[in-house]
Amino acid sequence: MSLLKLMDMKNVSNLKLLWILALSTALVGCKRSSSSGNVDSATGWKINDNQGGFQYNTNFKEQQTPPGTAFIEGGTFTMGKVQDDPMHDWNNTPNQQHVQSFYMDETEVTNLNYLFYLDYLKRVYPPDDPNYSLIYKGALPDTLVWRNRLGYNEMMTENYLRHPGYANYPVVGVSWIQAVEYANWRTDRVAEMALQDAGFTARDSHITDVNATSTFSTDTYINAPSQTYGGNTAVHQGGRRQQTDANGNPINVYAKRETGIIPVKYRLPTEAEWEYAALGLSELREYNVYRGRKKYPWDGQYTRSGKRVNRGDQLANFKQGKGDYGGIAGWSDDGADITAEVKSYQPNDFGLYDMAGNVAEWVADVYRPIVDDEFNDFNYYRGNVYTKNALNEDGTVKVVTVDEIVYDTLSNGKIIARNLPGEIAKVPVDVEETYLRSNFDESDNRNFRDGDKRSSRYYRESFDEGSAGRENSTRKMYNSPDHVVAVDTIDGKLVRQYDKSNNRTSLINDEVRVYKGGSWRDRAYWIDPAQRRYFPQDMATDYIGFRCAVSRVGSKSQKGGKRRN
Repeated sequence: MSLLKLMDMKNVSNLKLLWILALSTALVGCKRSSSSGNVDSATGWKINDNQGGFQYNTNFKEQQTPPGTAFIEGGTFTMGKVQDDPMHDWNNTPNQQHVQSFYMDETEVTNLNYLFYLDYLKRVYPPDDPNYSLIYKGALPDTLVWRNRLGYNEMMTENYLRHPGYANYPVVGVSWIQAVEYANWRTDRVAEMALQDAGFTARDSHITDVNATSTFSTDTYINAPSQTYGGNTAVHQGGRRQQTDANGNPINVYAKRETGIIPVKYRLPTEAEWEYAALGLSELREYNVYRGRKKYPWDGQYTRSGKRVNRGDQLANFKQGKGDYGGIAGWSDDGADITAEVKSYQPNDFGLYDMAGNVAEWVADVYRPIVDDEFNDFNYYRGNVYTKNALNEDGTVKVVTVDEIVYDTLSNGKIIARNLPGEIAKVPVDVEETYLRSNFDESDNRNFRDGDKRSSRYYRESFDEGSAGRENSTRKMYNSPDHVVAVDTIDGKLVRQYDKSNNRTSLINDEVRVYKGGSWRDRAYWIDPAQRRYFPQDMATDYIGFRCAVSRVGSKSQKGGKRRN
């Protein structure tokens, strides 16, 4: 073999050796860098040690988009400014607000979504059992909202909620209170599935292990996990291999917030969030400067499409004129006379459907004529009522039993369950949380700076500032009716007493909520996202529905998202 050939072979061997050394160094470097995330930078102690100690998800990337929602990147916007305001009622004066990133349902909650909820309640709390009959009954939508004294609408009364022909139409006849209860229920079901997928609870336990005395509540799981599913510990064995510490004791049996597995709660969007999401301003910027203001969720100043494929068609479902709810037969302006199937129209720039028209939508806020932007311009919301977990005498959290369900009699006489077995009982915050605080000083803040003693025209008078006193002060300011529904102590029947006073000047109180977006019953004036109206929180109509929102945790922007200039 020639000398030249031997030298070539030696060079190849050396090159291979160098490659092996480089690869080994890279692997060691990767191992070190990956393990450094499991060490506390302040103390040097290990995190997630197999022997026990502090456990934390150090590999968490970012929040997953919750089922059914679209990501809404937060930012600043002009809330409430309208181009057409013939009423001049100062109801939606312009104010600058900033909204944090969040998620919102792509569509309104549909009849099918809500029927799934009703089926769950019927299965877990059988309405033929006197102990639970009011739970299911209180969640039922009011189908009589379709009736009209001079109109034939019985077909909708009988079919709209349950017939498959309306499965993907937005649910209506749901009060604000019922919408909130649906959001709470949805939170628990999504969390339940997340725990199953992660192996913390047994597969199919939401069907096989659930009944009225064995239920799952997200708050209960976080605060007293062993009491979920009625204390059935077998459910929590799940499909994961059990971890033990150095002494053989089980660890990481339950998922905590630190795992990042338990989803953030579903809720109604705030008015500021809803309006920001409806406008879809993401494409209306040039070098971080707004180029104008949109009048509708779509681009342009008109309600009709200018595209060749559907030129002249309406871009939303609304009432176009007297007696004109959908156009001429055979050539429909908007394709609907009552509500329309969700996703019948193009989404806005955030990927949200029907943010104008179809049905108006409940939002979380208590209504006031003016948004108090002087006090707060960040995540504005009026309606905070702060509570805390009720505790037993031994300091443990108080979990509601089947004998402790709290029912609320609404102003219209309807009875609705405000907690369910397995949930944690709540009580108002007190001096332990409020003493010497500067950011809040009481539990109920619904009429803060608008109807309390400090803002009332009766501010010089001395009156109780308790819960009853606060409501009375709001009533003094707005002079709204005071209807009374009570249970007769003798025969147990409901007694309804209507306020017959002729001196009432307003319907505003702490129990009315904002709704947005216009509907199939409304003219184009109301489909401007800035428009705002109010309705009693315990009543329902045939033109108000809702969609849910979820707060964003972590970064303002989604990772990998394109920067918009």
